[in-house]
Amino acid sequence: MALINRLDSRDPGFKSALSKLLAFEAAEDESIDRAAASILADVRARGDAALVEYTQRFDRMPGATAHTLEIPKADWHAALAALPAAQRNALEAAADRVRAYHERQRAETWTYTEADGTLLGQQVTPLDRVGLYVPGGKAAYPSSVLMNAIPAKVAGVQELVMVTPTPDGARNPIVLAAAAISGVDRVFAIGGAQAVGALAYGTDTVPAVDKIVGPGNAYVAAAKRRVFGVVGIDMIAGPSEILVICDGKTPADWIAMDLFSQAEHDELAQSILLCPDAAFIEEVEASIARLLPTMPRADILRVSLANRGALILVQSLEEACQIANDIAPEHLEISTEQPEVWTARIRHAGAIFMGRFSSEALGDYCAGPNHVLPTSRTARFSSPLGVYDFQKRSSLIQVSHAGAQTLGRIAAELALGEGLQAHAASAQYRIDKP
Repeated sequence: MALINRLDSRDPGFKSALSKLLAFEAAEDESIDRAAASILADVRARGDAALVEYTQRFDRMPGATAHTLEIPKADWHAALAALPAAQRNALEAAADRVRAYHERQRAETWTYTEADGTLLGQQVTPLDRVGLYVPGGKAAYPSSVLMNAIPAKVAGVQELVMVTPTPDGARNPIVLAAAAISGVDRVFAIGGAQAVGALAYGTDTVPAVDKIVGPGNAYVAAAKRRVFGVVGIDMIAGPSEILVICDGKTPADWIAMDLFSQAEHDELAQSILLCPDAAFIEEVEASIARLLPTMPRADILRVSLANRGALILVQSLEEACQIANDIAPEHLEISTEQPEVWTARIRHAGAIFMGRFSSEALGDYCAGPNHVLPTSRTARFSSPLGVYDFQKRSSLIQVSHAGAQTLGRIAAELALGEGLQAHAASAQYRIDKP
């Protein structure tokens, strides 16, 4: 099996080969979906009793009770205080940068008044309560806490409820520390579909929320799909992706490691290079071959690169941008001179990293913009998570007496055309009689 796929945009079968490489269907495992549905129904019906039973069973916590599910704030702050100084400083610096970026996204209420005195506008209000799912166990995702919690608090969310499983009772101290730094209000030691159900429907112990955000396993994803409509959700994320456009002048080792940075997530992750320099592509492949055996997650990297990775020779950087727009990647690196020239040609990407020093890894942790991004070509119609995901807009309409005379006639005419006489009459009642 080849180390990584090689494609050439000049080949007659290029488009077909690229489509095959990109093809990914989040095939919903029916057994997982049925299990999630059953758990959700049980939590909805029995509340805390079901939640405790699933926590005892799946997280191997036989002593769990409704009273022990919540992790006290004192424990988070103790975890923060116990962090090594370098780790705490890095966490706080990242939080400050994420907060500073997202404060610029906050939408404000606005109005305007027409000549006849009619006022129109938009009132912006935050969600009341949001649930944040954070994976637990061996996985530690403090960056996920920052990226989900900070925009919510910047938006003005009144209460942010975090859930994170603690298998065998093992709490992740850096995740708790991140909760303390980012403004989380309550933390519960629960996970899986049962945690999603508790957040969606509420129990005596866990409050119901208005929206659930944050990554999780297949059961969490299935549960989020099912509760959508009862609550809002952020997105159903697919495998991680990186697409690099390079002019062939960046060190090959840098590009190889950038491709690794996403491929190491899991076997389904996708890493692609677009470059017009055939010799440079050979250099990158040599770097991959040399560096891969040194990586702790080499087994995952091999499968990811062999099945879904690619080094693609293109005819020009212009063509690279066209292909990038079709792929609509989660992460796009433009590793060229004058990257802004090529950025202007990009219409579809979750996050764009401009220039040779802008590695995608910086965006994952501390650059400032959100790392929760659209995957699987959904960047064609959706955006990164942000403050706007935690705010709502209500239209403001205050019609003046004079405005009612004009608007009433327009509305009545259109309503009668639709056969809705009560609509027409409602508008006509406000029109002055001759």
